[in-house]
Amino acid sequence: MITTADDRAAQGKGRLWLLPHGPKSAGIARRVARAALHGWGVASDAAVEPVLLVVSELVTNAVEHALPPVALRLEEADAGTVHLEVQDGGPSRTKGTWIAGCDEDEHGRGILIVDRIATAHGSRSGGHGTTVWADLPLTA
Repeated sequence: MITTADDRAAQGKGRLWLLPHGPKSAGIARRVARAALHGWGVASDAAVEPVLLVVSELVTNAVEHALPPVALRLEEADAGTVHLEVQDGGPSRTKGTWIAGCDEDEHGRGILIVDRIATAHGSRSGGHGTTVWADLPLTA
């Protein structure tokens, strides 16, 4: 039997959080992600910290470059991995508060970080916005 992401979420292996669209979003996302990982028995900082870094990067990108709402979804996937998704309301016509006030060389590395850490990542757009996703190992 093939198990889809929606099947895993329905079986209690996934969590979804709606986040505020603002400067505190990344911090909130890291806290709820850490709690979820610990709830799944992932206690090693060497396994947790890379996941939190990717969560932070993707949520920050959603706040800085997209419209609300912002949602974080985590799923404990098979084979010791976590699948995470950040959903947003689609591209914003204006720059976010942080990015508008910084120099060009002070931003733009988030997806490069995700590319180095994740085993796979991508995005998909739909009628209600964009979802950026990443799969990460849960082992040190």
